Amino acid sequence: MRRTAGVLLAVMLAGGGLAARAAPNDLAGRQSDAERQQAALRDRIENLQKDIDDREAARKEAADALKQSESAISKINLRLRELADANRQAQADLTSLEKQIGAQETVLAKRRAELADQLRTQYTSGLSPWTALLSGDDPQVLGRNLGYLDYVSQARANAVEALRADIERLAALQTRADARRAEIEKLVAETSEQKTALVGQQKERATLLAQLEGQIAAQRAEANKLGRDDQRLSRLITDLDAAIAKQIEDARKAEEARKKAEEARRVEEARRAAEEAKKRADAERRAEEARKKAEADRKLATETAARRDRESRDARDAREAAQAREQVEAASRQNRGPVAVADPDAAGLRPAEQKQTRLTDPTTTAVQKTPPAQEKPADPPKKAEPVEADTTPTRSASAQQTSRAAPPVGGGSGLKHGLAMPVRGQVQGRFGVDRPDGGVWRGVVLRAPEGTPVKVVAPGTVVYAEWLRGFGNLIIVDHGQQYLTVYAYNQSLLKRVGDSVTGGDTIATVGATGGQVESGLYFEIRHRGAPVDPAQWLAQ
Repeated sequence: MRRTAGVLLAVMLAGGGLAARAAPNDLAGRQSDAERQQAALRDRIENLQKDIDDREAARKEAADALKQSESAISKINLRLRELADANRQAQADLTSLEKQIGAQETVLAKRRAELADQLRTQYTSGLSPWTALLSGDDPQVLGRNLGYLDYVSQARANAVEALRADIERLAALQTRADARRAEIEKLVAETSEQKTALVGQQKERATLLAQLEGQIAAQRAEANKLGRDDQRLSRLITDLDAAIAKQIEDARKAEEARKKAEEARRVEEARRAAEEAKKRADAERRAEEARKKAEADRKLATETAARRDRESRDARDAREAAQAREQVEAASRQNRGPVAVADPDAAGLRPAEQKQTRLTDPTTTAVQKTPPAQEKPADPPKKAEPVEADTTPTRSASAQQTSRAAPPVGGGSGLKHGLAMPVRGQVQGRFGVDRPDGGVWRGVVLRAPEGTPVKVVAPGTVVYAEWLRGFGNLIIVDHGQQYLTVYAYNQSLLKRVGDSVTGGDTIATVGATGGQVESGLYFEIRHRGAPVDPAQWLAQ
């Protein structure tokens, strides 16, 4: 039972250790899965965009000429934003490194001063091992002085070593600072290039807009154009819903496969642990049997040695008795007649007969000659009882940290009423009301100056970030529970497909792309593909 309990405890401990080691692996696995899902989503959206371009290729509109320029402006602004963030981080790192360099130089100067003081003091005092040995002082005083000198030498060696370490640390800091400065110079140069490219693209867009203004105004006046735009957006939303559903299904299947693989791995590891525990138990059992056999062999050898010792003593007693008898017989033959022995005991005959009797009577021998008491072999040490241990696996610190990887698409909690406005500005149009130029309002236009930050209204995942005919630079965010928010007419898109966002994050800037005349943000809320009234969800 004790061995069985030990085996079970070993299996439980092995399982707990495996679970504890698996925690960081699980975190890395989840991050890897999230990255794969993000890459798969981007592939799906790229294929979806190709389908859109193929469908729209047959129909050309004046605003299409602006697509390349407006998309380039959006990408350049996104790159400039990334460069600005990287530059700020590099500047902060450089400032921190310069502070560390200043502190290290102060420490280095202090180390040098301490070492100089030590050397100066030793020089002025004239203390050295040779002067102490040649001084002719008392040996006890001489030994004490040499001991002091040893302490001084050790302190100086420590100071030199600390000085060398400080110099190396300062050199490393200088190297890192130089690398940061070079990185900042590179970022500044690229930023300048991007700004130049942005200015060129803005001029090109302005030129195209002036050339196409008449055509765009004419197309905007067509009632059926708005219908086509609405159908285009609705078709895009439908395709996105299908892509999100496919992504969710793939994620579910992948999670099931991962769980099955994880379960199989745990079962296999538990089986291996049980086999290892069984092997250890068998080895312990064999070792115990070998120890018992060795103990029995040792006991048998001890008993055999004792028996041989008794036989040796008996043989010696027999030889002594035979010698005594032979002496008596020899003495009797030398005498002329029988000699009367008054005292047989004094003649040494009785003891010989007693010895002979003792030798010839095995019963008497067994009774009179008792073998020496054998030492009882010590009991084998008892095996330590297995200590009950807490086998509950503890999560490692790395496993407790939250990952910045994007959550699975469609996995959010949806939208709640009282959402913050994506942009503060004049509201144009009302949901469900006829538009002056034809069609009905499916969302709202929030008029705001160009470049105003556009805030996402709730946490979610970016599922679309491209230029779309009729809507310009368009970004769509999935909030889960089949809720989507749509942000159009943007000057620049500051997020990519698959990026995770939280409520209030800046995802774009207000613009007038897609053939718009005034700058503003077109905002829609979709649930299960159908538009809903934003006024019922936004806090006014």
